[in-house]
Amino acid sequence: MSLQSLDPRVTRLHIPEWTSPMEPIAPMDQFQTFEVFVQHKENKPIEHVGIVHAPNEEMAFLFAKEQYTRRGNTCFALWVVETERIMVSPMSEKGMCLYDMIEEGVEHQLEEGSEAFELFHLYKRGKQHSYAGRVMADSPDEAIVHGKRLYKDAKKPVLNIWVVPTSVILFSDEEDKEIWNTLFEKTYREAIDYRAADKIKKFKEENQTS
Repeated sequence: MSLQSLDPRVTRLHIPEWTSPMEPIAPMDQFQTFEVFVQHKENKPIEHVGIVHAPNEEMAFLFAKEQYTRRGNTCFALWVVETERIMVSPMSEKGMCLYDMIEEGVEHQLEEGSEAFELFHLYKRGKQHSYAGRVMADSPDEAIVHGKRLYKDAKKPVLNIWVVPTSVILFSDEEDKEIWNTLFEKTYREAIDYRAADKIKKFKEENQTS
């Protein structure tokens, strides 16, 4: 049966009616989601700024650079990590500091398989997570316990914590800093640089004397 349309030109084409069932996209056809963290100025905290979708972390880094560090947004460091590699704590209730809900337990010797974790704190709902620091731990849960000892601030209650193994983060390095170097004096973009008024005045003077 042909597709019927209110447009006679479509009906005359005798297009077969579409009867194929809806099917989900195959997982391999979808890009992965990556979280992006940016340090806008030296000595400022590294903050989560958003996400990008990319086939791999190298492309995610390039997409993140284009999306979050252009058009006047200065950048000192850029970190990218696949979303599924981030461990997320529960959200604290009623503004209570999440660290106050965690028992430290007995401090013990780190085992041989210990690794580095990066901690990110959320201080206010609706805002972005910001970098707190690095700890060595045997697990994400233990990383939070160490974070309580090192990074708890009595004046700033932590509402939520992201824990990321350092090994899965793609960091910008010293060489990458050159990609953010821009020319600050771009006078060619300013109308005043062309001195149009001076040229008009000169033109009038030359035509008056001729």
